[in-house]
Amino acid sequence: MSQKNNLGNRILELRKSKSWSQSDLADKVGISYAQIGRYETKGAQPPAEVIKKIAEALDTSVDYLIYGSTADKASEALHDVEVIRYFKEIEALPHADKDALLRVIAAFIRDAKTKQTYTH
Repeated sequence: MSQKNNLGNRILELRKSKSWSQSDLADKVGISYAQIGRYETKGAQPPAEVIKKIAEALDTSVDYLIYGSTADKASEALHDVEVIRYFKEIEALPHADKDALLRVIAAFIRDAKTKQTYTH
């Protein structure tokens, strides 16, 4: 799914979670309800200032509207389901445990890259 459609889906989802019509959101943002419809269903890309106003009206961040949640970003960037699952589990660990694990991972990756460099 394209980023524009994801943006439209997030606008739609947040608007509905507030039980707002397209007209309600449009009034808060200062644009027409038809334009909100284009953003939600036609993949139209709002200008930066309009995205900012939509985010404020929906009590969210511009970053979330454009990119989604951290999990959405990870799922789009990573394709290995097992790696995604482990990252989600790491994210839920206590801060000290997460930091220790990230240091181990960083050291392992550094060593693997060093090994690759000298074996090629």
